[in-house]
Amino acid sequence: MKLQQLRYALEVYRHNLNVSEAADALFTSQPGVSKQIRLLEDELGIQIFIRSGKRIVSVSQPGKSVLQMAERILHDIQNIKNIGREFSGQDNGTLTIATTHTQARYVLPDVVAAFMQRYPKVRLNIRQSDPEGIVQMLHEDGADVAVLNELPASCGDLRRLPCKRWVYGLVMPEDHPLLDNMGLSWEALLRYTLITYESAFTPGSSSARAFGRAGVSRDDIALFAADADVLKAYVRRGLGIGVVEKMAFSPESDQGLVMVDAAKLFEPADTSVLLRQDTYLRGYIYDFLELFSPELTRSHIDHLLYAPAVEDFSI
Repeated sequence: MKLQQLRYALEVYRHNLNVSEAADALFTSQPGVSKQIRLLEDELGIQIFIRSGKRIVSVSQPGKSVLQMAERILHDIQNIKNIGREFSGQDNGTLTIATTHTQARYVLPDVVAAFMQRYPKVRLNIRQSDPEGIVQMLHEDGADVAVLNELPASCGDLRRLPCKRWVYGLVMPEDHPLLDNMGLSWEALLRYTLITYESAFTPGSSSARAFGRAGVSRDDIALFAADADVLKAYVRRGLGIGVVEKMAFSPESDQGLVMVDAAKLFEPADTSVLLRQDTYLRGYIYDFLELFSPELTRSHIDHLLYAPAVEDFSI
């Protein structure tokens, strides 16, 4: 059994059983990938993948177990490499951050600038996605750290490090008639067209809870935008009132628009850092997190990641 064979099988699974796409991602040939997977199956005496003709159509039951273990093995190997790099070259390497558009556009630039000045030899990758995509990147080793405002319905076994509080606001043209209404309420707001994010109704999010309490459904939203900049572009065209994080508004760059505090309608929420508990964190990753949020010191992160859960049997 070779590590390469495990990597090939796992990559096919990650590419929705498409061998051609997996081969492209691995910079090798499709026949080479298929051959190595066949050799692995012959050695194990099981079929990892179920085929129809030459096409892979599903994963067998024992194959699911093999792929789960393969993912852990390859992740542990990467951890071993990171340990070696930590002591052979502490100021160089790669750091991949999975995050949302709002964080990448409005929060992280100053943090990234400070980090790159401190670690000029570290290659930094910023990958943007929605909350579900961000969690998937962490699970599949496509990112080292995730930073996001709203968590998806399930994060699996990822560890959450809450670090900053934030609130929603309402962005609208500076001559909007709602500004004449001194008492902001859902009744007043729902007289107008609303625009918000595609992820606004993610179960468990602060926006979904607020919309639920107000009896607002997806059908009541006129337009969904992928990110804050797109959302504000539609607001400028007079297409509705935008529900957006207050951090995504700048009076200097968003001239012609105003931001109204919506704390009465939406509860505050936490910006969270997500990490895999089984990932070896290099020193510069700790430093990046502390630059992002000073309360995320190395000792605090280690406590949140590795401290055993404490059972509370008090009544």
